[in-house]
Amino acid sequence: MFITFDGSDGCGKSTQQKRLGHCFQAQGYEVVLCHDPGSTALGNEIRHILLHGHELRIDNKTEMFLFMAARTQMVEEIIRPALQAKKIVISDRFLLSNFVYQGYAGGIPLKTLETVGQIAVEEMTPDLAIILDIPYEIAIQRIGNRNASDRMEQKGENYHRQVRNGFLKYATIYPDRYVVIDAVPPPNEVETAIRNVIHERYGIDLSCSPNEIGNR
Repeated sequence: MFITFDGSDGCGKSTQQKRLGHCFQAQGYEVVLCHDPGSTALGNEIRHILLHGHELRIDNKTEMFLFMAARTQMVEEIIRPALQAKKIVISDRFLLSNFVYQGYAGGIPLKTLETVGQIAVEEMTPDLAIILDIPYEIAIQRIGNRNASDRMEQKGENYHRQVRNGFLKYATIYPDRYVVIDAVPPPNEVETAIRNVIHERYGIDLSCSPNEIGNR
């Protein structure tokens, strides 16, 4: 099974990814966690450029290709082998992020993104794509508590409002593909909502001890 988490910066994806992985492992499943971009030697180098290359001018299309390149490497090196070995793969972001950040908010035609995305990941699509939704005002408070924001987080209010709207738009257009979960409540409540979705869709009971991974 391949599960992805997506949503605006500050929504708590990383925390919920780790919590869900813990619950699957508690039930005896082998789990692989990955983050997009990253998780491979090449992907981590690209991730550093994309998120921390503050001194670089990166065109929106260049940004798209860098994300896609890192994702291709992650699919071929990590995701595909893990799924072939019958492991659970849970990714912090995937292709939807490109559609929203570089497309809906950034202005690259969606047809272009879909074409490049098809080349990058081929048939690899998540079985379950979870969008953690959070208002901009709360997201910016959470991001503000970090020591330093990255390049994507520094793109401004209008951009990030567009990002949130983009995620919600995709969920409305493709309700069978994307599940939206309110990310405002405390992490334990968000985790419970995620477990319930998995139980309803796949009949998997992920009851496990309370998680204390992170605060978001």
